[in-house]
Amino acid sequence: MATQDRLTQWNSTGETASLRNRKNFSSSEKTVVSEDKNCPPVAGHLTEDDTQSSNGTLAQSEARERVSNRESVAESPSAAVLLMLVVGLSFSTRLYKITEPPHVCWDETHFGKMGSYYINRTFFFDVHPPLGKMLIGLAGYMTGYDGTFPFVKPGDKYEHHSYAGMRGFCAVLGSFLPIFAYLIVRDLSQSHIAALITAALLIFDTGCITISQYILLDPILMFFIMAAVLSMVKFNQLAHRPFTASWWLWLLLTGTNLAGAFGVKFVGLFVILLAGLNTVFDLWRLLGDLSLSLVDIVKHFLARVVGLILLPLFLYVTIFAVHFVVLNKSGQGDGFFSSAFQSRLIGNNLHNASMPEYLSYGSTITVKNLRIAGGYLHSHWHLYPEGVGARQQQVTAYLHKDYNNLWRVHRPADNESQSGTPDLVRHGDIIRLEHKETTRNLHSHLHEAPLTKKHFQVTGYGTNATGDRNDLWQVEVCGGRKGDLVKVLRSKVRFLHRVTGCVLYSSGKTLPKWGWEQGEVTCSPYLKETPSSQWNIEDHINPKLPNISLSVLKPHFLEILLESHIVMIRGNSGLKPKDNEMNSKPWHWPMNYQGLRFSGVNETEYRVYLLGNPVIWWMNLASLGLYLLMVTVASIALQRGFSLDQKRMEHSHVLMKGGGLLLLGWLLHYAPFYAMGRVLYYHHYFPAMLFSSMLTGITFDILLKSTELLLRPPYSDWLQRTGLIVLLFTFLYSFYLFHPLSYGMTGPLAHEPGSAMAGLKWMDSWEF
Repeated sequence: MATQDRLTQWNSTGETASLRNRKNFSSSEKTVVSEDKNCPPVAGHLTEDDTQSSNGTLAQSEARERVSNRESVAESPSAAVLLMLVVGLSFSTRLYKITEPPHVCWDETHFGKMGSYYINRTFFFDVHPPLGKMLIGLAGYMTGYDGTFPFVKPGDKYEHHSYAGMRGFCAVLGSFLPIFAYLIVRDLSQSHIAALITAALLIFDTGCITISQYILLDPILMFFIMAAVLSMVKFNQLAHRPFTASWWLWLLLTGTNLAGAFGVKFVGLFVILLAGLNTVFDLWRLLGDLSLSLVDIVKHFLARVVGLILLPLFLYVTIFAVHFVVLNKSGQGDGFFSSAFQSRLIGNNLHNASMPEYLSYGSTITVKNLRIAGGYLHSHWHLYPEGVGARQQQVTAYLHKDYNNLWRVHRPADNESQSGTPDLVRHGDIIRLEHKETTRNLHSHLHEAPLTKKHFQVTGYGTNATGDRNDLWQVEVCGGRKGDLVKVLRSKVRFLHRVTGCVLYSSGKTLPKWGWEQGEVTCSPYLKETPSSQWNIEDHINPKLPNISLSVLKPHFLEILLESHIVMIRGNSGLKPKDNEMNSKPWHWPMNYQGLRFSGVNETEYRVYLLGNPVIWWMNLASLGLYLLMVTVASIALQRGFSLDQKRMEHSHVLMKGGGLLLLGWLLHYAPFYAMGRVLYYHHYFPAMLFSSMLTGITFDILLKSTELLLRPPYSDWLQRTGLIVLLFTFLYSFYLFHPLSYGMTGPLAHEPGSAMAGLKWMDSWEF
C-alpha cells in the first residue's frame, strides 16, 4: 500500500489519475532515485527494491483488497439470508411432484435400465462413461429399488417398484445448479444482485426443472460442471495465499469435479478445456510476477499438474475399475466387445472355457467381426432373392451365438492329415472355410453386394468340399509376418479373396426381411485396415489339439480400459440421424426453437414437455449481444484513456474478467456441436445455458448500476431497485405461465379452448 500512497502523492499536482494510470506508470518515473543512498527516498520516487518488486507487490495488494471485498460480501447477514432463500426455492421447485408421472418418461428407459444393470451386476454397453449410471444404480439400491423393473419403453407403469429414489437423487443434484451459479456469480462480480438475478433465472426456468426431475445423466453432468467451475473460481481467489490448506482444497476439488464431469459424459471435456485455459492464463500471470523465483513458479506448475491432471486421471481410471468389477456377469452388451473381453464375464460361454490356443486345419470355429455390433460370420439355407447378385446361399453377420455360426477350416485341397497333430494355420496361408451345417464354402465373385454396391457379393457355394477357386481366402494376421500363428481370441485376422483381391467385410448395414434383417457381409475392394475388415477366432474346436484355459488369454485392465474407450468412441460416431428421426440443430437451441416431449401426446395422457422458459431464454440470448456491446464500450473508454472512477473501473473489471470467463464457458459448451456429425438433441444445450444465465446475471446487474450515469442518488437507487423488482417479477410470472410444461398437464391441448397452455404456444415449432 506504500507504493499506492506514493503514487497518490505523485499525482497531487491536480491531475486525476485513473486506476489504469496508477497501475501502469512509465519506467522512467519508477527509476528516479535519490543519489544519496543514506537519505530516505523523496515522495513520489521508488527505491531500487520497490522497482524490482512493484509488479508482484502491487498485484498482490490489489488481489488482497478484492478478496477482502468478496469476503465482506459473502459474510454479510444479507448474504446468508439470500443464500438460504436460493437453497429453499431451488430444492422446492425441483422436488415438487417428483413421483409424477408414475411411469417411464423419455430416456429413463435407458438410464433407469442401466441403473438396474449395476444392481444386478449385468454387463451392458453405452456410449457414455459409467459414472452417471453407477450413481443412479447406487441411488436406487440405497432407496430400496431391487433392479427388477424392465424399463422397456416410455409409458410403462412403475407400479410397486421403487423409482422415487433415483428421480430424487437426480433432482437433488439438479437443485444445486442455481446454488452453485449464485456462488460463482457472487464471487466473480462481488454483487448480491448479480448472483440473485442468476439464481432466479435458473430457479424459474422450466427447462432446468424438467431435466432435473427424471432419471437422466444431464443433472449429474451439470452438477459436476458447475462444481468444477465454482471450485476453479474459489481457487483463483486464493492466488495471494498459495499452498495453504484452503488453496490445496479448492485445487483438488477442481480436479475431482473435472473427473466427475468427464466420467459422466465425454462432453465433460469442454469444462476441462475451460479449466485448462484458465490454468494457462494463471501460469502466464505467475511467470510475469517478478517477486516469484523460478523455483516458486515450478512449484506452482507441479501443483497444478498434480491437482488438475494426475488426480483427475487417477479418479477417472478408478471409475472404470469399479465399473469392471461391479459388472462381472454376461449381458446384452457382450456382443459389442471382443471375444477376449467377453471371456472375463461370468455366464459367457467363453468364461473359464478351454480350447486349443492356435488355429489349425480341420478345426471348427466361429469368426467374429471387430466393428461395433459387427456380428458373427453366419450362413443358412436361404438363398439371395432374384435380382440380388447370384442366387446362391446367403452369408450374413449375426449378432447372437448360433449353430449356423460354425465353420470348418480346410486347405485349398481337402488333404488334412487324418491322424497325428494337425498343421497350424499361419499368416499368409490359403484356406477354404466350409459352413458346417450346409457344407457350402465361403465364396465371393464380381457380382455387386446387396446394399453396398461398390463391394462384391459374398455367398455360400458348392457342397461337400466341391467348389471353385472363388472359395479360396488368404489369412492375414494384422501386424504379423509370414509364418506367424493365429492365436484364438487375441489375433486380429483379415481374409483376402484370392481371385478378386477384396477383403471380407462387415458393412454394418441391415439386410431386408429376405435376409432376416441380419447384417450385410461383403467383400471390399478397399484394403485399408478397419475394424469392419478385421475378425477374430472366438470358438475353436479340435479334439486333436490340447486345450488351454482361456483364463490365460484374458486381457489385463489397461487392455479392457482401452477397448472400452474405442468401443464408446465408435458408438458415438455411429449415432447418425436416421430417416424421419427428429434431429435438432445447434442454432435452434439458444432461441428455444423446439423442445422435447418427455411424456404423453394426446389430451387423455399426462404430458410433460422439455422447453426452457421462453422469457428467460430469450433474455439470455439478448444479454449475449448486450454484453458484447457493453464490453466494447468499456474497452474503447479504457483504450482512449477516459477518466473512470473506481466504481466504473470495478464494473469494467467484472465485465471483462468475470464475464469473459463465463462467455468462454458458453462458447466451449456450445460451439463444438456445430462440428459434430452425430445426432443432436435440444437437451445438449443445457450446460451452455448455465453459463449464458450466469453471464446474464452479471450483465443485467452492471446495466442496472449504470443508471448512476443518468441519475443521481437517491433517484438512481430507486431506479435500480425498480428494475430488479421488475426483472424478478417477470421471471416469476413467466414461470407461473409455463410451469405446467414441467409439472405435467392433462386435458385439452394448447390450441384447444380450456387448455392450461391456451395462448402460450408462441412458436409453431413447440409441440405441447
